Amino acid sequence: MGDFQHVAQQFTEFYYTTFDENRSNLAALYRDQSMLTFESNPVQGTSGIVEKLVSLPFQKIKHQVATLDAQPSSEQGGIIVMVTGALLVRCPVAVPSPVPSRVQLQILRYTSGAVHADSFQVDEEERPMNYTQVFQLLPDGAGSYFVFNDMFKLIYG
Repeated sequence: MGDFQHVAQQFTEFYYTTFDENRSNLAALYRDQSMLTFESNPVQGTSGIVEKLVSLPFQKIKHQVATLDAQPSSEQGGIIVMVTGALLVRCPVAVPSPVPSRVQLQILRYTSGAVHADSFQVDEEERPMNYTQVFQLLPDGAGSYFVFNDMFKLIYG
């Protein structure tokens, strides 16, 4: 019974580390029948999903996982993983040397398929945006799992 939780933990660590470092490397986790719904916009298939993730309008991001819950989702060994957390989007800015005490951050909002940028100043502190993400992992037949469903949503307010 605890094995699905171990798989979910390992998957989550791998997924977010890979996403934060090089999103294109997530392709191996998806299949042609996989579906991503990112901020209410569905995309199906490995190439479409990776294209969507790589085209997101930020260079650097850091996911901070707050909670992770998992359940078996089928008798065939599927696993549902629900993650809540916070993310910080850092957009590149020209910073003089030495680095000033104020750093400009740009937070991106997604509404109705459009991207909106909110810029603000912070004094050397992170102000992450909350998110939730749900994955359905299915066995790939070779002893591993792939992402069959992936739903991502920012939490406003």
